[in-house]
Amino acid sequence: MKAFVAGATGETGRRIVKELIARNIPVRALVRDVEQARAILPPEAELVVGDVLKPESLNAALGDTTVLLCATGAKPSFDPTGPYKVDFEGTKNLVDVAKSKGIEHFVMVSSLCTSQLFHPLNLFWLILVWKKQAEEYIQKSGLTYTIVRPGGLKNEDNTDAIVMQSADTLFDGSIPRQKVAQVCVESLLEPAARNKVVEIVAKPEATSKSFEELFQQC
Repeated sequence: MKAFVAGATGETGRRIVKELIARNIPVRALVRDVEQARAILPPEAELVVGDVLKPESLNAALGDTTVLLCATGAKPSFDPTGPYKVDFEGTKNLVDVAKSKGIEHFVMVSSLCTSQLFHPLNLFWLILVWKKQAEEYIQKSGLTYTIVRPGGLKNEDNTDAIVMQSADTLFDGSIPRQKVAQVCVESLLEPAARNKVVEIVAKPEATSKSFEELFQQC
């Protein structure tokens, strides 16, 4: 297995890169600025320059990778096309190149509540709408996929247990980004994670379960 990570310098993406390296899975990290990325990412990560909005840059960037993890996301801005471009168009470009390269598993970090049109987050240029469109594009692509929908993201890790449920059953809660990264990497290793949408939060009162149990119950 060799992993390609898009959105590698983001808060969640960098944790995914570290989690992969901790498990001795080789990583190619898609970055726009090598100098900046080198300061953020572990030295073991192979950095490749490219942009999800420039599909012509992606074919060479993927190289000989076998699995792809997408942790991209539009940053809050005054550009009303941001979520459309990054969360939909960028993901669509990754799916298309993944299909052409025979990628074995596509993991996407999405968000809770993507099916809720009247969610406050959609005030940010319909961000959940475009994430949902990207999810559907992956599901129709024929690729083996896992779509991970985390609750509110926290930078600090904690000891709370991961709660995992199937699509459109969790509507609130939060989770450390470190745990999101663990779920994404585990989804590559657990057969029960294939072709599923999973929703995740972390709760102190929840019973701790193995990743195999978590994925099997969804």
